[in-house]
Amino acid sequence: MLRAFGISDKGQVRLANEDCFAIREELGLLVIADGMGGHNAGEVAARLAVNVIVDVVSRAVLQKMEASACLRADGDLLRGAIERANAQILETAITADHYAGMGTTVVAARVNDRRLAIAHVGDSRLYLMTNGRLRQLTHDDSWIAAVLADDPDTNPAMLTQHPMRNVLTNVVGARAGTTVHVADTTLDGGELLLLTTDGIHGVLTDAWLERMLAVQDDLPEIAARIVDGALRRGSRDNCTAIVARYHESQVESR
Repeated sequence: MLRAFGISDKGQVRLANEDCFAIREELGLLVIADGMGGHNAGEVAARLAVNVIVDVVSRAVLQKMEASACLRADGDLLRGAIERANAQILETAITADHYAGMGTTVVAARVNDRRLAIAHVGDSRLYLMTNGRLRQLTHDDSWIAAVLADDPDTNPAMLTQHPMRNVLTNVVGARAGTTVHVADTTLDGGELLLLTTDGIHGVLTDAWLERMLAVQDDLPEIAARIVDGALRRGSRDNCTAIVARYHESQVESR
């Protein structure tokens, strides 16, 4: 059983909120997206991505219930949903000049039968809190991450002012063949999941997020404090966080 709560704030600098998220507890589904593109095109891309992913997963679960068929692996399902969203954004981008070049990050997670499946593109993140320890289960598709992967001895602090620091190397909607990263893990019960856009983790350290998840129990309170913490620490971006708790149950997998 999954219980979740999310908050999104446009922040103190941006005129519009180009983040979008969805929580579907009945599907065990969490999705977060951070759009990019001028004239509110980023908002369009993020909303398209979230809506398509929710629709694809909903239809797959419904078809399974009606046909008593075996639902394909959740990781593959989420990958296919993001690929569908990528195609939809590309199709929409050619309908108006101000949509040209729009795109979005995505991280989607589904909890089903004690399994957590994750699919992601870009630099929005998913963290898992187990036994008081926070782990990042996604990796950023960013220029900085690529540099650090190529040379682990590089000091990350030296890259924070580089003109390429905010460049993403992979997004949904940029090209026909976006790369979707997929992973999964087993849950025991009691774990906390945290999904964030970079307006959050760009200014809050993993250690700060771990402390916040450890000292709070109420999901809305945790989410509110995380977003407020990012804003107080000077985040110049939209800020979105989803906090979820998994409880083991005897309900048959969907």
